[in-house]
Amino acid sequence: MKAYVCPKYGPPEVLRLTEVATPAPADDEVLVKVRATAVTNSDIFIRGSQIPLRHWIPMRLMIGLTRPRRRIIGLVLAGEVESAGRDIRRFKPGDRVYGITCLGLGAYAEYTCMRETDSNRDGCLALMPKDLTFEEATATAYGGLLALQYLEKGHVRSGQRVLVYGASGTAGTTAVQVAKHLGADVTGVCSTANLDLVRSLGADRALDYTRQDSLDPEERFDLVLDAVGRRKTSRLKQACTRALAPGGTCVSIDDGPLLPDSQRLDAMRGLVEAGHVRPVLDRTYAFEDMVAAHRYVGRGHKRGGVAVTVAP
Repeated sequence: MKAYVCPKYGPPEVLRLTEVATPAPADDEVLVKVRATAVTNSDIFIRGSQIPLRHWIPMRLMIGLTRPRRRIIGLVLAGEVESAGRDIRRFKPGDRVYGITCLGLGAYAEYTCMRETDSNRDGCLALMPKDLTFEEATATAYGGLLALQYLEKGHVRSGQRVLVYGASGTAGTTAVQVAKHLGADVTGVCSTANLDLVRSLGADRALDYTRQDSLDPEERFDLVLDAVGRRKTSRLKQACTRALAPGGTCVSIDDGPLLPDSQRLDAMRGLVEAGHVRPVLDRTYAFEDMVAAHRYVGRGHKRGGVAVTVAP
């Protein structure tokens, strides 16, 4: 099969498209024919090892000291079950599935094996939403898992006020829609070019961090969700993190690893199929253009997700 290998840490050009052996599933694994993958900020960090100093040692121990321990990287996938081991109960050949591979990586390939049980080593897998393309499903998997993981920390419910900083990214576009569905009053923060997008997702207000430095002194939020990570900041972001109501919560997607949870993927499938959430895709690249996709995402200005078609 064709796959991208990452023989060392470095710029996008270190990725190499090559022929490798197709994996064979164990009794407790499914073989997934990968139809689409994604280029996420997590993939950029893994490939380039651009890790904050405080996380350098634990991250290198997990993913590899001098190069990625898993030659084939890639965190997100959507595809079809090609075959299933004899112990598999949740899936059968032909099922359309989506998920994340976590420390197993391996999504930048035409085939990969995954277990049906959730774990940090093996990721998580679920039936993908009907009527989505495989490319759209990658944005739903990654953005949905992040959004639900951190919205749950705020116990969002009807009548609350929620602010999403980075409302135009993969996690942010999903978080805005989920919070609105839960009945919250939602404020989204983004750049000038994405104000209309954020409003179209249901945000009650959209703020431009490039033109606004502060909030009304009386403005308070029950949850402030930093959907871009702590390395990106602005004066408005600092003001947002201080604008908590009594008992309010401020969380960042950098507060912990992305947790594999097939139940959250199932919840996202329900939200998408009911029309409460729609995935946002910025661009879709051909598999042969993976390096260009990494260059684009590395610039830090994407809106929604960036997908890569593996097998049309």
